[in-house]
Amino acid sequence: MRAQHVLSAALVLGLSAAAAAQDHGAHDITKPNLVLQQMVEGLPKDEKQSVRVMTASFKRGDKTVYHTHRFPVTVYVLEGAFTLELDGKPPLTVKAGEALVEPPNVAMTGYNRTDAETKVVIFYVSAVDTPFLDLLSH
Repeated sequence: MRAQHVLSAALVLGLSAAAAAQDHGAHDITKPNLVLQQMVEGLPKDEKQSVRVMTASFKRGDKTVYHTHRFPVTVYVLEGAFTLELDGKPPLTVKAGEALVEPPNVAMTGYNRTDAETKVVIFYVSAVDTPFLDLLSH
């Protein structure tokens, strides 16, 4: 009789575990989608760094100032397309869902050359109290 109770308990626990697993499986598990992986140089080496996450919207024809950054900047395009012109290189255009890394100490200007609005998210890791950009005269 005792063996039958143990068997019954094991069966109930097994069914409960299976039901819980199915219930848990009913929910999707979100996994990250790798958008960009790139080796970079010029990251800060201080004991502490400042992390900034910014957004920007560009209307048709809008552009950034002519500038440089002291550390690499990552730009992720949410909507539209973003064109980056780096001195000495051909223009690079990234579309919604894509990203690019702007290298440090290179003169650049970014543009929205589309007919629609462009929205981006900007990630910047720098030494503490470092300005986001340094203006240049063109």
